[in-house]
Amino acid sequence: MHYSVLLVDNNPESLQNSTRELKQRGLNITGCLSFEKACELLKEEGTIHIVLSEWEIPYRENEPETIRGLKIFKNFMALRHEVSLFLFTNISDSRSLTSGGIINGYFFKGEHVYDDMVRKIDAEIEAKKRAPIYETLVRYAQKAKDSWHTPGHASGNSVKNSPYLRDFYEFFGENLFASDVSVSVPELDSLLHPGGVIKEAQELAARAFNARYTFFSTNGTSTANKILIQTLLKPGEAILLDRNCHKSVHYGVIISGAEPIYLMPSVNNKYGIFGPIPEKRIVEAMDEALARNKPLKALILTNCTYDGLIYDIEKIVEEAHKRGIKVIVDEAWYGYANFHRHFYPSAMAAGADYATQSTHKTMSAFSQASMIHVNDPDFEDIEDFFMENFNMHTSTSPQYPMIASLDVARKQMVMEGYSLMKNVLGLSDLLRDSINSLKKFRVLDLEDLINDEVKNDNIRLDPTKITIDVSRSGYSSKEIERILLTKHNIQIEKTTFNTISILLTIGATYSRINRLYLALENIEKRTGNRQVTSSEQILKKFQLSVSPIRYRPRFAFYSETDELPLEDSESRISARMITPYPPGIPLLVPGQIITREIIKTLSMYRNYGIEIHGLHNGLIKVMTCEEEKRLDQTGFNITD
Repeated sequence: MHYSVLLVDNNPESLQNSTRELKQRGLNITGCLSFEKACELLKEEGTIHIVLSEWEIPYRENEPETIRGLKIFKNFMALRHEVSLFLFTNISDSRSLTSGGIINGYFFKGEHVYDDMVRKIDAEIEAKKRAPIYETLVRYAQKAKDSWHTPGHASGNSVKNSPYLRDFYEFFGENLFASDVSVSVPELDSLLHPGGVIKEAQELAARAFNARYTFFSTNGTSTANKILIQTLLKPGEAILLDRNCHKSVHYGVIISGAEPIYLMPSVNNKYGIFGPIPEKRIVEAMDEALARNKPLKALILTNCTYDGLIYDIEKIVEEAHKRGIKVIVDEAWYGYANFHRHFYPSAMAAGADYATQSTHKTMSAFSQASMIHVNDPDFEDIEDFFMENFNMHTSTSPQYPMIASLDVARKQMVMEGYSLMKNVLGLSDLLRDSINSLKKFRVLDLEDLINDEVKNDNIRLDPTKITIDVSRSGYSSKEIERILLTKHNIQIEKTTFNTISILLTIGATYSRINRLYLALENIEKRTGNRQVTSSEQILKKFQLSVSPIRYRPRFAFYSETDELPLEDSESRISARMITPYPPGIPLLVPGQIITREIIKTLSMYRNYGIEIHGLHNGLIKVMTCEEEKRLDQTGFNITD
């Protein structure tokens, strides 16, 4: 048995008797006599999946103070969202009890219903650890049916005996080909119109991730973001978005025909880190847009950021909802937030209307496998339109192993997510201490990563995202990245001018973190003699000011264009997104006026040899003058 039951009682004799009876029936029981001890056990023992508690219990053992009712269960839920809670009490009058929607069941002590308790606990665990898509897919693949439908490899028959492709078959294995099946198989359900095992799996995911509805996305969070933006915004309606958001959000704005209102993130010039948007700036932008009678429908934020900076998301959601604005949270890097108290609250727990998660980035799903979570109270009114957009962006031939990986990733997080995240936090502390023992490398703390603009915004740091200052090493960050890869077979997540970033996931191990530490120690002993150019030296020349958006991005993106040298493009309108990497923030989006300051900044980046997406051989695509005149004449100049 991989799970245990926590039994919390207010009477030592009752606790002893119940523990004995339940252990005799095969349950693994941990008992205690106080709220404080119960909380301690929930924090320490990740195997606890069921709590049986009295309605009133001592706060501390052998002390008169008590805690009672829903307050007990809400505190347990705050510590471990995935744990199932049952009331085990001497109170027989249900009128004095209330479940608050979080208690899974009730047992009356006076009836001694131990067999019934075991059956219901077993049923609860079996329901939680179900993986309906995966289980059905395995059963189907093992039947070895003749395939007279797509895909063309016919369970691998086209490749396993091929003299040219047999190695391909042998590398991926029989099971992958047997499970790569067509939507023609009714028992595997349809992602585009779920009514069977996919529907069941999505409902289990919604329960696990604290949502009302969950939908599986097989083309990553990029597509999930576009689906939501296209659902919530009609052409001409406005959305508030982080200038530093993922490019899929910008593309979603183009597709939807929405008007973007860009919010400037905080900037740490010393390390080239673009952080959260100051809370004050978000509120002021909402009020200003509404005062100008903008049809502002949504706000989208990235939480946590790529570098692990976490918003005080509850407060922002509250401010947006006061103004009737829907909140979308891109949780691509934060999907595990619901499974350990260190990361609470997730977007759904904080009251956001929608969240998108890259289940493949931080959990055990295959690449491209993501989820869309919904808590919008008005969703039923737009569900049909959402499904139209979902169908528009989703392949009619999704890969079932990818869908199944979402199912098992959810199962894993529900059954062992707390233990896994607890282990990752311990590994993170160890790695930080190890790296900080070196002389030429230092892990950056929260205070290093944020600037004064957000120091009073209750920003937190996700310890699983580790940013390392390499400026004293004598090597550039790119050189260190290359040495780690070519000499030590270590691939990192990203670099800035003077930092490298690594991502700890539930797959992290002691062996891996020690190999990284030893590799950095090895680099430290080498002779590096380069004077590293700091981000501050570069970014102090670049104040992240943004010129006005003259036309909605959709109009500019689909316009007739000229191609000009960057130096000759002043006062023209960009028809493409122009983004230097690093730092990865678009300096221009379609519809934006190109200013002399932006040209200077892009030239500066280019002179430093920084990759610039959207520029080709120093040429930039701009709207033709005729297109500008046409849009001005038809009233589409949004700066007027």
